[in-house]
Amino acid sequence: MSSEWPLWEVFIRGQHGLNHRHVGSLHAPDAEVAIKHARDVYTRRNEGVSIWVVKSVYIAASSPSDKGPLFEPSNDKVYRHPTFYDIPDEIGHM
Repeated sequence: MSSEWPLWEVFIRGQHGLNHRHVGSLHAPDAEVAIKHARDVYTRRNEGVSIWVVKSVYIAASSPSDKGPLFEPSNDKVYRHPTFYDIPDEIGHM
């Protein structure tokens, strides 16, 4: 059994943003400590409003070499592209 703490990926939502952005990784024994460490390491200038931490082992990712087979099927679904819709300016972020 490893004595090393698990690796956590850290995502911060900025003051003026609507989404969380990956900012780095850190080791911590549990989620509560990971959030506290993430706050101390990645938000020193009070730039964040929300922190997400996720154990790295739970993140699955595609490979850049799979880009073609993974994303090409969506090209056949033109209705998914927003070019068919007029979005009023007062809607804001969607």
